[in-house]
Amino acid sequence: MDAATAGPRRIRAREQEENFPVALRWLPREQRDHLHAVYATARMIDDIGDRAAGDRTEQLLALRADLSLVWSGGEPANPVFAALAPTVAACGLAEEPFQQLIEANLVDQRVTRYPTFEDLLGYCRLSADPVGRLVLGVFGQGTPVTIALSDRVCTALQVLEHCQDVAEDYRAGRIYLPQADLADFGVAEAQLATGATGCRAVVLRQVDRAMDLLDEGAALVGRLTGWARMAVAGYVAGGYATAKALRAADGDVWLRKPTPRHVDTVRTMVALLGRAAVVTR
Repeated sequence: MDAATAGPRRIRAREQEENFPVALRWLPREQRDHLHAVYATARMIDDIGDRAAGDRTEQLLALRADLSLVWSGGEPANPVFAALAPTVAACGLAEEPFQQLIEANLVDQRVTRYPTFEDLLGYCRLSADPVGRLVLGVFGQGTPVTIALSDRVCTALQVLEHCQDVAEDYRAGRIYLPQADLADFGVAEAQLATGATGCRAVVLRQVDRAMDLLDEGAALVGRLTGWARMAVAGYVAGGYATAKALRAADGDVWLRKPTPRHVDTVRTMVALLGRAAVVTR
């Protein structure tokens, strides 16, 4: 089964591999279904951009046109987009964030290095931030303030994922660790295949930056209400738990991939919800 034809079971399996709970089981069924539809779309787009055989740019451009049919009243050929259409209608989701996810994958086909962390942040604005905006849209709680905070959280989650996948990305011909940081620690690109002390230091620098972003964005939990607060607390908590795992491994993502412990995610989620409850009293 290739990336373009992966079915619901495969997509649900990929959900379990994420650093955060995609759709908490405690959420109402309708909202869980909407989150699953958004995730399935984002995952399918990424899988085509990362794994599809053949001309990925051509496939992504075809995907862009097919996706537009969801908003123009047509019938998308892709079953994932067809399943997304009811969510778009029910939640009033905009087309732009989805198209930005496709654009991020188009960027991946031509850009394989990022000179500075600021350059990487520019990529994350396309590859990560739109997902958070869509989640806010599912719950009808997208405002200038919540969107700005959500962007910080989503960028942090993306940076942490890049940290976990350094060796895998290198084998695919991509390096998301900023070139300036590699130079600072005297790391040659070839060393990213197996890791070295300098490589781990570069990873830990990105973890520190991601933690700063999470600390800035964590206030989002208190800005939300109802089920949105619980869902987003799970995402933020997953980020903190992932950072903790990366630090516990001392930045070594080569021996094995550091992944967040469920207990750390739950504990942090409870703490975030508790603080949010105090702030909003």
